[in-house]
Amino acid sequence: MFNKILIANRGEIALRVLRACKELGIQTVAVHSTADADAMHVRLADESVCIGPPPARDSYLNIPQLLAACEITGAEAVHPGYGFLSENARFAEILEAHGVTFIGPKAEHIRTMGDKIEAKRTAQRLGIPVVPGSEGGVSNDADAHRIAAEIGFPVIIKASAGGGGRGMKVARNGDELSVALATARSEAKAAFGDDAVYIEKYLQKPRHIEIQVLGDGKGNAVHLGERDCSLQRRHQKVWEEAGSPALNAEERDRIGGVVAKAMAEMGYSGAGTIEFLYENGEFYFIEMNTRLQVEHPVTEAITGIDLVNEQIRVAAGSGLSFTQKDVRFQGHAIECRINAEDPRTFAPSPGTISYYHPPGGLGVRIDSGVYQGYRIPPYYDSLIGKLIVHGRNRVECMMRLRRALDEFIVDGIKTTIPLFRQLVDDPDIADGRYDIHWLEKKLAAPA
Repeated sequence: MFNKILIANRGEIALRVLRACKELGIQTVAVHSTADADAMHVRLADESVCIGPPPARDSYLNIPQLLAACEITGAEAVHPGYGFLSENARFAEILEAHGVTFIGPKAEHIRTMGDKIEAKRTAQRLGIPVVPGSEGGVSNDADAHRIAAEIGFPVIIKASAGGGGRGMKVARNGDELSVALATARSEAKAAFGDDAVYIEKYLQKPRHIEIQVLGDGKGNAVHLGERDCSLQRRHQKVWEEAGSPALNAEERDRIGGVVAKAMAEMGYSGAGTIEFLYENGEFYFIEMNTRLQVEHPVTEAITGIDLVNEQIRVAAGSGLSFTQKDVRFQGHAIECRINAEDPRTFAPSPGTISYYHPPGGLGVRIDSGVYQGYRIPPYYDSLIGKLIVHGRNRVECMMRLRRALDEFIVDGIKTTIPLFRQLVDDPDIADGRYDIHWLEKKLAAPA
């Protein structure tokens, strides 16, 4: 096992990784920008290193500075959390070249699954069902119209190197296709430096279902069930559940088995998530995230398995601490992403937290790095915490969530807590009747 791990991240995920390390008896190194000198993960770490000024490109994305921090502190491994460099194959390779373990999958797997066209090809080869669409990139109108005619309108054009909804356009007929193709390519080039795009069938009312997997890198892999991430705004997840109100145990076992088999064949190492669109009883692969997910706590809640602990074990060569037959799904869990944003306009709301009272009690978990008096900097993602609740069933879970939201007080800044108070009382949410378009329509409707 490692003696010392450097955590190459900030905020709640840095604190989450730090706690797992502490429970394993591993020394921790926090890195921070000058804007995060008073962050909670910096206060609680055994050591800390300032790696640059506030802009992420000069600090959290600065590979030479992170490598120097490893050398100065003697850290044997780096946990990247999520975001920043967590899916950067070059970063993983540089660390390995300097004798530092990257706590994550092999660089080749990060690279393969990070290219959405190659990821789709790989998924097909491994037996994972995919959305009908182009075999590879599409660069001209003639090919786009031919493929759209084969799979039928509407279609969606996606950036190969994309994420977060950028470089993504829907065309509902031939007249819209050429404009959508040009716009998607332009956005992709601007956002990712790569204008490669591909075309898929656009599903009308799908749910976003993802399967959590863990591999030991030695040909063994398990799945930990599904998460329903269908409540989204501008392709960004807002509320996640485990399990999904739309699936039954048979469907979970079926798709989970397919995914675990594929990851074992791939020789995948560590935590990963296979994301699907689900409609009319069918699953369609959309992408794989080769890292820990923001929503991983709901899986931990229903399985009792510490995903970060397992990531560290695998990276250290110890393998997984359990097998598929050991996995038991208990109850239901929901996560709400609490952002420092105006709950109506979603404009960022940085500033000082004047009063902070998180909820507690049975089945309530808060993953957050903020505290009373903490000043939220304007330079980073607006996520300030995650409220996770667990109950014996979905009804109990929703009741617990309502109670926890009523207790949750954050003053001095605006947050999205009021939005979740509305959602928890919505009849469609209570009945699990929603798809990936539901929240956008709800927010667009007159008050």
